[in-house]
Amino acid sequence: MYAQMVETGLKTVRTADQMDVEERAFQARIDAGVKIEAKDWMPEAYRKTLIRQISQHAHSEIVGQLPEGNWVTRAPTLERKSILLAKIQDEAGHGLYLYSAAETLGVAREDLLEALHAGKAKYSSIFNYPTLSWADMGAIGWLVDGSAIINQIPLCRCSYGPYARAMTRVCKEESFHARQGYDIMMSLCQGTPEQKAMAQDALDRWWWPSLMMFGPSDGESVNSAQSAQWRIKLFSNDELRQRMVDQTIPQIEYLGLKVPDQSAKLDPATGRYTFGALDWDEFHAVLRGDGPCNRERLETRVKAYEDGRWFRDALGAYADKQAKRAAA
Repeated sequence: MYAQMVETGLKTVRTADQMDVEERAFQARIDAGVKIEAKDWMPEAYRKTLIRQISQHAHSEIVGQLPEGNWVTRAPTLERKSILLAKIQDEAGHGLYLYSAAETLGVAREDLLEALHAGKAKYSSIFNYPTLSWADMGAIGWLVDGSAIINQIPLCRCSYGPYARAMTRVCKEESFHARQGYDIMMSLCQGTPEQKAMAQDALDRWWWPSLMMFGPSDGESVNSAQSAQWRIKLFSNDELRQRMVDQTIPQIEYLGLKVPDQSAKLDPATGRYTFGALDWDEFHAVLRGDGPCNRERLETRVKAYEDGRWFRDALGAYADKQAKRAAA
């Protein structure tokens, strides 16, 4: 989800016969459930895949603050303002954990941020949609963070130790974000007819983009198959998307809202919901940079980084001064 369309750099999934002695020993450790640590030997393709995935995940957390930051000053009560501020602060912390995890793989954080600001690195497509009403804060917490939890809980068991440990902390905080979002939607649905209509409008606009967050079907993807063999990816995009649908439709019905997908229905034989086709043309357009807010999000992020340059320079100068004093 937070690493949509990540390339492993391999044309086929490597079999045991194609691996050398070190690769076979590496795969045997993964198969045995042993975590790979930063100082352990690893195939270069494994390292590069993790850098791409973790950095895209970190970028998503940082850019993900922007749609919500738009509503801090317009939240309806002081309590709602403080909760939203705390959530945005959590997202900044998640970015910090993830950039730190990426750095254990030998990449500089500055290089990752430079790639983001230059438009070379991607982040989750969901953050390129506008937040038009206060109900959007509820829909983001409920649907977007709810989807994130479904994707991230398996990452707590991924093969790379620093990434898995970062995700354990992230998931604990994300669970509160999802509850915050659902609480907003419930308050709106129990309010005036106009407030309930606002909640329905937000659900209608965020439902399909939230399902597209998981990425296209990856049944035939070499990249997904290899990531699964390395236990970077534990479930397919379609499996995770189905979990999201099965979890969320009963919640929609409890709120008294209408499911945006009129074709969605429960299959009595499986106990799971069927749902309609997603607009993958829209998904790829947003991923290319042609979404409603792509340019705005990137420009805002670059401006914030440049505005803070003086502070980073001051911190560096202070650190150098302290080091010289300690050496003297």
